[in-house]
Amino acid sequence: MSASQEVLTQLSDFTHSETTRRSVLQGMAKGVALASLPTWFVSESSAATAESALLRPRRIGPNDTINVGLIGPGGPRGGYRQGLGVARGMATKKGVKVVAVCDVDKVHLDSAATHFGTDTAKYVDYRELLRHRDLDAVIIGTPDHWHAVQAVDAMKAGLDVYCEKPLTLTIGEGRDIVRATNQGKRVFQTGSQQRSDARFRMACELVRNGRVGRLRTVTTHLPGGPAGGPFEAKPVPEGFDWNLWLGPAPMTPYIPERTHGNFRWWLEYSGGMLTDWGAHHNDIAQWALGMDDAGPLSVEGVGKNPPLVGQNFYNTYPEFDVRYLYPNGVVLRCTNQGENGVMFEGDEGWIFVSRGRIGASDPKLLEAPLPSNAVRLEASNDHIQNFVDCVRSRKKPICHAEVGHRSVTVCHMANISLRLGGRKLAWDARREQFLNDQEANLMLNRPRRKWA
Repeated sequence: MSASQEVLTQLSDFTHSETTRRSVLQGMAKGVALASLPTWFVSESSAATAESALLRPRRIGPNDTINVGLIGPGGPRGGYRQGLGVARGMATKKGVKVVAVCDVDKVHLDSAATHFGTDTAKYVDYRELLRHRDLDAVIIGTPDHWHAVQAVDAMKAGLDVYCEKPLTLTIGEGRDIVRATNQGKRVFQTGSQQRSDARFRMACELVRNGRVGRLRTVTTHLPGGPAGGPFEAKPVPEGFDWNLWLGPAPMTPYIPERTHGNFRWWLEYSGGMLTDWGAHHNDIAQWALGMDDAGPLSVEGVGKNPPLVGQNFYNTYPEFDVRYLYPNGVVLRCTNQGENGVMFEGDEGWIFVSRGRIGASDPKLLEAPLPSNAVRLEASNDHIQNFVDCVRSRKKPICHAEVGHRSVTVCHMANISLRLGGRKLAWDARREQFLNDQEANLMLNRPRRKWA
């Protein structure tokens, strides 16, 4: 049996372990995001924000209120509450109300509903939430293997979507989301909120304008992944719909470590750190490279395989060092080594950026203002507000479906290379296929289980 066929038919026979999920920042505070940046950049950002606040887009729904539903809030059983965090942030925006919540875990469902008022509707099946009266948009905070199915269904129901990253489980799913967005003329925001962090935008603008000279290498430093198991199969907790949690993923006995925050360490549901943090930092790399609608020419991954194989072990890659080559000759290296963040290296210096700081080989690289004719990138200092504004204006958000799809495609390419033993793969970004490698192309999609 070939490597790809074995992966497709026995995804539960891989391996891996656990690590505590770092909390993902929600709607980064403007003052915090801008406080440590040079005066010239802060002044420009403040002016852009003031100008956008004057725009008053079309009215939506009764009383100008945007009614939002939340699918997958997370909660106390798993500790991971990204969906709830986004929904709470959205509920603070003017003219927005969270009216419905959905979760297959009754403990999480009841807990999340308390944040939005006693009249909040509660659903176990997301398809019932999509039929909720007067709904305008949904937030999707479910595990990755659910994103594409729920996003496409929501857009077919006429709803706008804010979907957490990583956007998809497979490369093929990303194109499905882009197609549904375009056909339905929907507003779609990927939750890659670093696009709305002024530090990352500043770093990308400086790189785009040659501040480090000719760009040679971009290195995205991610955390390492966990390894663990064997885990015991246990009775399904009361109030938890295990079949609906699995949904399109393969049926397997209930193992607590497969669910909630730990889902990302199983290839059946996610892609490990390569998609979890990789979807953030590789997104920034592509933004700086101007490759939002394209991608690399090739990928080659070296990684540490999961230490043990079997149904009861984490099976994503705990260690990795992946190299991509882009059409302009730039090499992107994605590794679990080094300080978490993104490093841009060129002929005339380097710039490093993370959620905590921005630095350079010479402070003057940051301090000197860009000229008036410089290339400037779209500005957003609040990822959630950007989505809300676009729901009203019908413009594309800063991290729309094509961006989210292309960014996570890079991450999926790494996992495919690793699953094929570190094979170097040539990539056709236009056709979204590997060149002369049918085995790799079989991994662009996965079969989906009929769960209902």
